[in-house]
Amino acid sequence: MVNDGNIRPDGPRTLGSAEEREARAGRIRAAHIQPLTALVQAIRSETGLGVPNFDPADGGVGARLLFLLEAPGKKAVGSGFVSRNNPDETAKNFFELNHAAGIPRQDTVIWNIVPWYLGSGTKIRPARVSDIAAASPYLARLLAELPKLEIVVLVGRKAQKAKDEVSKLLPLVRVVTMPHPSPLYVNRLKGNRAQILSRLEEIAQLLFPS
Repeated sequence: MVNDGNIRPDGPRTLGSAEEREARAGRIRAAHIQPLTALVQAIRSETGLGVPNFDPADGGVGARLLFLLEAPGKKAVGSGFVSRNNPDETAKNFFELNHAAGIPRQDTVIWNIVPWYLGSGTKIRPARVSDIAAASPYLARLLAELPKLEIVVLVGRKAQKAKDEVSKLLPLVRVVTMPHPSPLYVNRLKGNRAQILSRLEEIAQLLFPS
């Protein structure tokens, strides 16, 4: 984790705490995250939509690995951050699996191919082709802010629709896929959690070849 002098103990669901949300909000202008915070503010201004912040506990512009999911969920909207520390089962699975795979979070950043919430206040809907197309210019702007990027991981089938676009924008960056760590997938079959862990271990090996 990036150490800006205000790091608290890391763990699943910590953004369920109002105190922790306030502490993270106080760090969104730290040097490593400021350009990404500026991008979020630009998207909000240009679209009028609610877009959660990047998590300053991650690597920001120094990240070597970008995890791209589909769209922020309700808990991300509630906490104000796209984060593995959000108080939901998907974020908890993602936190635990990354930790088990040995991927340091200071080497990573997490985002979505559609950076705004989709659906009503009670139910999220899947991203449509039109949503992905509308968000495409912002994905390009994000990738331009990550000069140290080596790997893009497309998480889940919806995010994987952006594979050709990401490969075109970053021809020298490796683009890989992994299943989505939602409880719907992780709990569906006994081996699914192990499958995701194995994939993350392969990704860790790409970052840190022995």
